[in-house]
Amino acid sequence: MSKAEKQTTVPCPICGKPSRWAEDNPSRPFCSERCKLIDLGEWVAEEKRIPGPPLEDIPSSDDGQD
Repeated sequence: MSKAEKQTTVPCPICGKPSRWAEDNPSRPFCSERCKLIDLGEWVAEEKRIPGPPLEDIPSSDDGQD
């Protein structure tokens, strides 16, 4: 088998296109920098969450509580 045949590909989590799973792919597991940034934006906008019970709110220092 040649090196090209051994390359692992995974579907991009955003668009579904094949993405090379390799150290020289800086966007891994995404197919492109664009898809990587779309994913980041979804996390920032709180469209994605890690499942589990909600955490208790921790008051910030500007609430007057220390």
